Amino acid sequence: MRSPTGMTSSLERSTRRQPAFQQTRFQRQLVNAGDQLVRWAGNPWRRGSLQLITLLLSFSLGGVVASIAGQIGQIDPIGALLCVLTMEWAVRARGRLRRRQGDRLPLQLLDMARIGLLYGLLLDGFKLL
Repeated sequence: MRSPTGMTSSLERSTRRQPAFQQTRFQRQLVNAGDQLVRWAGNPWRRGSLQLITLLLSFSLGGVVASIAGQIGQIDPIGALLCVLTMEWAVRARGRLRRRQGDRLPLQLLDMARIGLLYGLLLDGFKLL
């Protein structure tokens, strides 16, 4: 209801529904890609191989991040900050994935990526000793 001044109240503005954005073909394909991956990984061998690939790729990424930060000595704090932020984001995302019903593949892949990144960073740290 409009007031005599022609303004709408804050209660009315907060209860109005925002218009839904149009679903583009790209957005639908992104949503369907996750579902297709879960269906494809229904086979235990495929699921295990996907987890192993994720673990190895993130292990390599951890080594690359540590090597680059070691070569360019000025970005060590920035590299450390990025690694800590990535790990914190993964921990927070893990909580949401644990509460979600359905297949656990995204949670398992996130865990493998966290483990691989951490081991890659630790291995390069031990190389420096």
